[in-house]
Amino acid sequence: MKSTVKKLVSTFWLISCFFIISSSLQPAAAQAKAEGDYLERKELIALLDELEKEFQFNRNEIETLFSDVKRKDSIIKAMNRPAEGKPWKEYRPIFITSKRIKKGVAFWEKNLETLKRAEATFGVPAEIIVAIIGVETFYGHNKGSYRVIDALATLGFDYPKRSKFFSNELKNFVVLSREAGLDPAKVKGSYAGAMGYPQFIPTSYRHYAVDFDDDGITDLIDNPVDAIGSVGSYFKAHGWQTDGPVVFPATVNKDIYDDSVTTLGLKPSFTLTELSKKGLSFKDSNLNIDLEQKATALKYQGKKGEELWLGLKNFYVITRYNHSALYAMAVFQLSEAIKEKMSGQQVARTVNKEVTTNK
Repeated sequence: MKSTVKKLVSTFWLISCFFIISSSLQPAAAQAKAEGDYLERKELIALLDELEKEFQFNRNEIETLFSDVKRKDSIIKAMNRPAEGKPWKEYRPIFITSKRIKKGVAFWEKNLETLKRAEATFGVPAEIIVAIIGVETFYGHNKGSYRVIDALATLGFDYPKRSKFFSNELKNFVVLSREAGLDPAKVKGSYAGAMGYPQFIPTSYRHYAVDFDDDGITDLIDNPVDAIGSVGSYFKAHGWQTDGPVVFPATVNKDIYDDSVTTLGLKPSFTLTELSKKGLSFKDSNLNIDLEQKATALKYQGKKGEELWLGLKNFYVITRYNHSALYAMAVFQLSEAIKEKMSGQQVARTVNKEVTTNK
């Protein structure tokens, strides 16, 4: 009996040891899988084939580049909890802050002539360009900490619902790196693979970035002049209307208000006249606006309750930068706050100058 019990205890001990050892090995195995050898993935092999055949890349060189690419689970987690998932009352305070406004004025003053030239060239107001860069990277102070190649590979190969989009961005990133003289193994950006002051994704970088200081290099990573011009270029290409309105608060006629008009997406789908018949119109009836232009009815959950707005063509253009009504409104309101602060400082300087002169 004792012998049998001893054997059972010994067997139990061996089984326990096996599970303990297996458990201790699992984190390392999981980590190895997380980092992944993308060179063995059929999706990457297909992408390398395209780069080699369509763009004449050296196979050994691009295989060497991708041999060090790693999957980042933190990127997938970030994609699944974007700031745009917050209500407006929580989203707005992230971007509309006294610090961001103050830094926006400083960025405007430092790049005054460049912004004037961008306005003249592309028809996009300086404050909109400044606000975009302010929202995206806090005027270049936060360009992202992920290697772009890791971000795009992770999303291209391990984020199924948008794999096609990010695989294409990964291919364009490799091509862009050669065109712009970037080191693809070192460029850092956001968890979604956006880069530089304005956080352009690779296809946007290739299509809309401009060499705004004419130095022969289109650099959005370290050159604010090129970044300013490129934001202007992007907006113009997407239909920005020079001197056109952006968005206005709406007033509601409760007797005829049709709430369904606020759920129809970002693209303007009703004329202002039609929206008025559905219970939404501008608060300021004295505005000289073409009522036959189309607008988007917008609903936000603000700190004081529901807010209703009417977004025009230029508001829609802002959403082409980031397909979010929250984002576009944050850019607009930040731009207005920066413009107001900038105007106040210019007035103060003028007054001080006049006082000094009169002395």
